Amino acid sequence: GIICIEKIKGLHVEPLNYNNIPACTYTTPEIASVGYTEKKAKEAGYEIKVGKFPFTASGKAKAAGAPDGFVKLIFDAKYGELLGAHMIGHNVTEMIAEIVAARKLETTGHELIKTVHPHPTISEAIMEAAAAAYGEVIHL
Repeated sequence: GIICIEKIKGLHVEPLNYNNIPACTYTTPEIASVGYTEKKAKEAGYEIKVGKFPFTASGKAKAAGAPDGFVKLIFDAKYGELLGAHMIGHNVTEMIAEIVAARKLETTGHELIKTVHPHPTISEAIMEAAAAAYGEVIHL
């Protein structure tokens, strides 16, 4: 709808990248994803790095009584660009916005690792999953 209105108003309209539109399922546990799956990334010709961080290793998730779930991130092995994310668990439909912005900005895994996340938070799992992809995770 926003793109349509921008066109009607004669504004500059960026092309829509459907691969950057998040999918959210509002169940218990919640499910959220954006970008490539591992399979689709490989089919597109990427060599990939994958990092996964379980909520059982998140102090905040455990304290919230929501230790079931994980964050999985997929990166281009050559350039480090974030290709996709898949999350299951408490509050992931809120957390996916960070990944959507990261994909829009062509963020790399190392940039996600170096991004300061508040502690303790469930969203730290994003940083930890990025670190896992590069063998730098410390909380597993």
